Amino acid sequence: MNETAETFSRWDAADYLRTEEDMRLYLEACLDDGDPALIAAALGDIARARNMSELARQTGLSREGLYKALSGDGNPTFATIMKVARALGLRLRLEPIRS
Repeated sequence: MNETAETFSRWDAADYLRTEEDMRLYLEACLDDGDPALIAAALGDIARARNMSELARQTGLSREGLYKALSGDGNPTFATIMKVARALGLRLRLEPIRS
């Protein structure tokens, strides 16, 4: 019996965010979850899907700083989240939770 080891490539959500609708639905699902780290990581995925270097230029933040802040382990300030959202053409909106 010839057994071969399976190899897997790293799965990256940014590879599947091809349209604005994909990005919007992905971010909405992450926002519904409510985990701040997941929301920051989702913004990072969307940023990578679009162009992290261009986002860095638009926000005035370093590319490396954005990668770090928008990783699952990052802890971006609210100001950074707002800059990134605006540069991505997104608006964060709060609404009452429906029971």
